[in-house]
Amino acid sequence: MGRNNKPKGFRREKDEDLEPLDLIRVRKGVLKTEIKNGVEFSVQANTGTNLDGEKQWTCPFCNLMFGVGVSHVVVWEAATGPEKRRHFHNVCWKKFQGRLF
Repeated sequence: MGRNNKPKGFRREKDEDLEPLDLIRVRKGVLKTEIKNGVEFSVQANTGTNLDGEKQWTCPFCNLMFGVGVSHVVVWEAATGPEKRRHFHNVCWKKFQGRLF
């Protein structure tokens, strides 16, 4: 006999009750806030798949260029707004401990 891992009282919602999945929003990622060295940053993950074909960015941490198809994060200081956003490699953002200029 198979094992049932569903919690007691679990009921599956009807298909008409489910909200349709917004793929554009999923690709953009969830906006979150991180604080590093007392500076508040807005961070949004990006899969790199919904971007213009010829765009390239330079990671401010490692100074290497990357383009479409590379998963990365878009970061800006909460005080300055997204006009001064920067694109980081995921690993570079984890190591970064400074300010964006």
